[in-house]
Amino acid sequence: MSPKRAIILFDFDGTLIDSTPAIYASFCAALANNGFALPSQESVEGCIGYTLHDMFAIHGVAPEMLQQCVDDYRASYRAQMERGTVLLPNAREAVAEASAFAFLGLVTTKRGDYSRALLQSFGIAEQFACVVGIEDVSSPKPAPEPILCALEAIARPEIAREHIFMIGDTLLDLHAARAADVRGLGVLCGFGQEADLRAFGVPLFANALEAVAFARESIAASR
Repeated sequence: MSPKRAIILFDFDGTLIDSTPAIYASFCAALANNGFALPSQESVEGCIGYTLHDMFAIHGVAPEMLQQCVDDYRASYRAQMERGTVLLPNAREAVAEASAFAFLGLVTTKRGDYSRALLQSFGIAEQFACVVGIEDVSSPKPAPEPILCALEAIARPEIAREHIFMIGDTLLDLHAARAADVRGLGVLCGFGQEADLRAFGVPLFANALEAVAFARESIAASR
């Protein structure tokens, strides 16, 4: 029997990685290709975590142009994502610590194949039992479907519900966790506004490593 007594699901952008340079450059390239004005980086950062279709709609792209912008974004992003992405401080340690006592999943609104390539480039892909990306669901976060898909893929029904955690940096992650009936843990190293995250009423931490430590201590206290 596995000694692991928990499941920890991580968001990606703003929780484990900083992909802002690649995201912003690709977003601007897609808009420029289709004749739209370029937004500020702050404006784009403010909606990271939403689907690309929603991000472009927020920035004034008409419905009939959304798919073209998304396609152009993805072509640009895939070409530069490795050099435009870094692990956040303590992210590698968070994954290593979590994998010692939990089954790990990645639940992201980024494409799953891109996410797997990034995990591989950082040498941490093997520590994840599953990756759920935008192409794997019909209703992304804040809906519970991505989390439920990850739990189905991990397939560990013996893990108590109170030992399942979703760690993320935005309200999208926390709403999804609540809807899926798992424990949401917020981190302040990403794109969510601290006041909004605090108002949601879940434990908050500076980074993913601190959140993992909280999960480990919670499980130890329940023995």
